[in-house]
Amino acid sequence: MSLKSSYSDRLKKTDQRLIALLSDRISLLAASEQPSLDEQLADVATLLAEAGIPESVWASVLNSCHTTLIPKYATNHVTPRQITIIGGCGRMGKLFKEQLSLVGNNVSVLESDDWEYADQLLSQAELVLVSVPIEHTVDVIKRVAKYLAPTTALCDITSIKTQPTQAMLEHHSGPVMGLHPMFGPDVKSFFGQKVVVCPGRNDDSFQWFLDLIKSQGGELIVCTPEEHDRMMVIVQATQHFCRFSLGVFLAQAKIDIQQTLTMSTSNYRQEIDIVKRLFSQSPHLCVDIMLATEERCDAISFLADTYSRLAKLVAMKDRDALIQEFEKAQSFFEEKINSFMQPLNTMAIQRDFQPKMHTNISI
Repeated sequence: MSLKSSYSDRLKKTDQRLIALLSDRISLLAASEQPSLDEQLADVATLLAEAGIPESVWASVLNSCHTTLIPKYATNHVTPRQITIIGGCGRMGKLFKEQLSLVGNNVSVLESDDWEYADQLLSQAELVLVSVPIEHTVDVIKRVAKYLAPTTALCDITSIKTQPTQAMLEHHSGPVMGLHPMFGPDVKSFFGQKVVVCPGRNDDSFQWFLDLIKSQGGELIVCTPEEHDRMMVIVQATQHFCRFSLGVFLAQAKIDIQQTLTMSTSNYRQEIDIVKRLFSQSPHLCVDIMLATEERCDAISFLADTYSRLAKLVAMKDRDALIQEFEKAQSFFEEKINSFMQPLNTMAIQRDFQPKMHTNISI
């Protein structure tokens, strides 16, 4: 037997064992309530490290196992409803259309060329979901509200929450809620993903929708619109600017990314992966996220000033001053080091650090 043939046989046998084990795993998941993605990763983190298997590989396996179960159990959680998604042909709109349709809902789409059918698409809808670019969200909400019944649940999935939520409350007398999915349109389901929930009015009207997200393994984080927007200045806008700046630098310097990856650390590879995914998105979306509010622009300006100040110290080779800056920041983090400086799994890094925000609302 040739070496190649022997290798092929061993690979087939390994695949057969792996398929059998995956089948057992999916059966176990189907028979019980599933732990969160982070919990499942934490349970095997040491084993993965010892085996030299990247957590991203295992996380992909977990996601794939979970996705196979969604059509089997999700339909038991949702009564079919009439839903219209404004902007349902956009990437995020398509994701929500797919997830809502998957469990048996009747989902229609209203795009910019469809307003002549607005009364037909909106007046009978039980849920209207606004998924349009940030700069158009408030105007679309005002336009949509004219067609809605008082019982229609209206929500948006924009990355800012104060102005859209205020607009929905002002122009629609029925149920209102602001949502911010903390993920991009490339995910396969809500499993392991965070969704920020900003209650507005008649929260019970959205409970079936929130239950669907939770049933698929999503995590709901409840806060006020104002609290959300304060947190997103740091969590989203400044992070986008950091990665946007790094990507522009790498492109301008014509860096051979592939060569850097051959001799890189895991942290560098993760950062490059995040930058790559940022630049796979719409440029309009990325820029709008940074420019969405004055607070975001001010924070980015302050961050850029910090970069400039530190870069001058580097240019002057002022070692003592740089050490002082490091020690100041080190002192700031010392109190919190035990609470959040835990080993981070790859999926958590990819989703970014998201602070938990709680109110007295129970959902």
